[in-house]
Amino acid sequence: MSGTNGAPGTIDVLVVDDDFMVARVHRTFVERVEPFRVVGVASTGEQAVTAVDELRPDLVLLDLYLPDVFGLDVIPRLRAAGHDCDVMVISAAREADSVRGAVRHGVVDYLLKPFEFEELRSRLQRYAAQRGRLLTTVVRGQADVDRVLAGAAAPAAPAGGLPKGMSVETAELIEGTLRGADGTLSATECATLTGISRVSARRYLEYFHSTGSADVSLRYGVAGRPERRYSWRV
Repeated sequence: MSGTNGAPGTIDVLVVDDDFMVARVHRTFVERVEPFRVVGVASTGEQAVTAVDELRPDLVLLDLYLPDVFGLDVIPRLRAAGHDCDVMVISAAREADSVRGAVRHGVVDYLLKPFEFEELRSRLQRYAAQRGRLLTTVVRGQADVDRVLAGAAAPAAPAGGLPKGMSVETAELIEGTLRGADGTLSATECATLTGISRVSARRYLEYFHSTGSADVSLRYGVAGRPERRYSWRV
């Protein structure tokens, strides 16, 4: 279910960050991804708890370096108050203890700052797909449980099930190329093999990653950004 005023299927989000400019950027990013909408912004742990009480978001994007409390300490307060909203950590905190603590608190994802829009978009889409499976799954046996816990997606390109502007034929072409690859592929390599543009190849590859059908690894070169490489999840 979405928040109190959300349309059916809408995923309501609360952004929590003490830097108002960063919070504004995150809000803009989130609202570019369907079916998400930002229902509020908080800059402290106390404001976050109050905002969840009032707005009942489905998902909280939680910074850890807040001025009043450490971000992870907000989560048990939400649970004690009876809130079952999901939490995605978005923080510059790289300490192993922070990551382990986030896992223990049951966060759905952990994204390091700084990041680009595409990285957040793919994680939000993956979360939306997983959330949809949790809401609609019928457990007939262990395989159904494993499928939900592992985030395994339904068939990658069902008719009418792709995002706007994407075609079943191209999705099947990308899928076949990934399945047949000996190792991983970059978006550029996939574009060369399929004859489509690198931008289009990257979009389909990120879509498959967001649905859990493809894995992404980073290859670091001598200089510049790391190269994202994709492989089909067996």
